[in-house]
Amino acid sequence: MVSTETPVCDFNTPAINFNLKGVDGKMHTLESCKGDKGLLVMFICNHCPYVKAIINRIVRDTKELKELGVNTVAIMSNNPDEYLEDSFANMQKIAKDFKFPFPYLIDETQEVAKAYGAVCTPDFFGLSKHMTLQYRGRFDASRKETAPEGTHRDLFEAMKQVAQTGKGPLEQIPSIGCSIKWY
Repeated sequence: MVSTETPVCDFNTPAINFNLKGVDGKMHTLESCKGDKGLLVMFICNHCPYVKAIINRIVRDTKELKELGVNTVAIMSNNPDEYLEDSFANMQKIAKDFKFPFPYLIDETQEVAKAYGAVCTPDFFGLSKHMTLQYRGRFDASRKETAPEGTHRDLFEAMKQVAQTGKGPLEQIPSIGCSIKWY
């Protein structure tokens, strides 16, 4: 697995719409996913050790962000032929097992990942209520292992700031993860 780092946040870039199938069998769009104060778009997958290290914290933080008016959507763009663990059936299982409080969508053509410029899993795009990019940083200090309890919650604090002010922090530490598995 190749580790890849995300680019620096390109503030105020408009969000790109999508229409993707969720593990719930429904179609989801940018409009149907957004919250009153913003939206967190996450590119994740099932097999990546970087995602596995933070998945419980993702569930915790997205629940708390929802209370602040920031909704979340997760998109899986990997080629499932390369990693069976990333199949749609396994996406459904993971979403159920971890009780995802957000839609988990499959990007079968990888067009959405390419349009967003996603490079790795996890890759986070924090959007304001105006659906402009305000955060493109890491979740926290976790890597392939979960960071210790009490670690600064970079993504949560950034999205809390976005909910309150409409602007993300100027200082952002890039996310790191496994490269997206392209077709």
